[in-house]
Amino acid sequence: MAPDVLLLPGWQNSDPAHWQSRWEALHGDRRVEQHDWMRPLRGDWSAQLEEAVLAANGPVVLVAHSLGCILVAAWAAHSRNTHRVQFALLVAPGDLERDDLRQMIPGWAPIVRTPLPFPSCLVAADNDVYCAADRSRQLAADWGARLVDAGPRGHLNSDSGLGDWPEGRALLPPILKD
Repeated sequence: MAPDVLLLPGWQNSDPAHWQSRWEALHGDRRVEQHDWMRPLRGDWSAQLEEAVLAANGPVVLVAHSLGCILVAAWAAHSRNTHRVQFALLVAPGDLERDDLRQMIPGWAPIVRTPLPFPSCLVAADNDVYCAADRSRQLAADWGARLVDAGPRGHLNSDSGLGDWPEGRALLPPILKD
C-alpha cells in the first residue's frame, strides 16, 4: 500500500504558487489544515497532525515546509503514532529560536532537538533569510536527517521560483515517485 502524503505548510499556509500546493493538485497529496494559520499554537497544530496521521489508511509520508518542520519535531517527541511515518521531507525549517522569529511566532521555542524516530531528509538553501545555513545543518544533525543543500534558493517557497519542484519530489521514497 502506497503511503498517504501529508503536506505540512508553515506559518500563513502555502499559497497557490507554492510547490506544496502544486503537489497537492498534481499528486493528490493531502494538506493538514490548521485552525489558525496566522497565530499558530504548537499544541493545536500537533493535535491536527496527530488526527491526520490517525485518519490515514496506512503509512504516511510527511512533507513539511518552514514551521511545518518544527511541528514534525515537536509532534514526534510526544506522539505514540510515529511508527506510522515512513519518511519525512523537511524543507527550509524556520529558526524559531532567533529573537525576531520567536517574537513573531511565540510558543515554538525552544525547538525540539530529539532525533526523529523515522527516516528523514532536510533540504535547506544556503541563503534562507529565516534560517542560517549553519543552523539548518545543526537541525539536520540533531534530528538525524540527511541534509541536502539546495544552494542559493532562498526560503524554498513561491518566491524561489521552484514551480512543481521535481528535485524535491525525487527525494521522496521510490513508491511515491511518479
